[in-house]
Amino acid sequence: MLHSSSRPSIHPSLSSRTRQRSKERVYSGKTLMGISKVVGSVATVFLLASICLIKFGMTLFFIPILYDSLVAYVVALASHQSINFPLILGKRPDGTFPLWSKLLFGPFMMFAQMYWQFKKLKRKEAAYNEISEGLYVGGWPSSPDRFPPGEPAVIDCTCELPRTSVVPKDAYLCIPTWDTRSPQPAQIETAVRWACRFRAQKRPIYIHCAFGHGRSVCVMCALLVAVGVAEDWKAAEKMVREKRPRIRMNAQHRKSLEEWSKCRHLSKGESSDDLSKKQ
Repeated sequence: MLHSSSRPSIHPSLSSRTRQRSKERVYSGKTLMGISKVVGSVATVFLLASICLIKFGMTLFFIPILYDSLVAYVVALASHQSINFPLILGKRPDGTFPLWSKLLFGPFMMFAQMYWQFKKLKRKEAAYNEISEGLYVGGWPSSPDRFPPGEPAVIDCTCELPRTSVVPKDAYLCIPTWDTRSPQPAQIETAVRWACRFRAQKRPIYIHCAFGHGRSVCVMCALLVAVGVAEDWKAAEKMVREKRPRIRMNAQHRKSLEEWSKCRHLSKGESSDDLSKKQ
């Protein structure tokens, strides 16, 4: 029989690497429940509640709760990975919502803001972080104290939250994306080119989503590559994680970044070929 002292020891460096990998798995986003499942679960709870209200004869409360359930089911379908249609909420390019959207999807928008308030109180995290000089990433800027200094140009990656009064109208780009989903490669490229124009004017850039963990980080990784701060999006992700440890990019975010990187290399290759032909 082996004594306890004869057990093989674990090298400290191996132990630290194992802990680091476990942290990366925790924050990779793979364990997060997608928005369609979350909203679908809420819709089912509301539907069951409306059925119970009918049984107890409380018809006055039945209609609004049933309506909330139907709206939630619509959002669950529209946010499903196979459909992924954030434009259904009607968010305009200036970050506002039309009246029809507020009336139709009001319950969901109210739920989204209540959920944001709950998470803000629960999490002890900075509203934003400066990843590189003049490049900020973070959550929804609901108030001036949650907005970076220097009057930055803003890239909004949410489809469910409105542009607040602290965000300037003249330097605002909306890339509407569902929570836990990723911007498309073409949207990432649009955001990067837009940000580079303002950066050339020496203006700070603030990229945000609801909490600054997924959608906004995806775009920030691409921007860090585009401005030459990071060699590739993987190095950029590590750089962002050092400044904002709770980021949670998932497989969809990484897939979009990989496709964006390939398209970017192809476009650069075509440009160099064109130049060589001209010469």
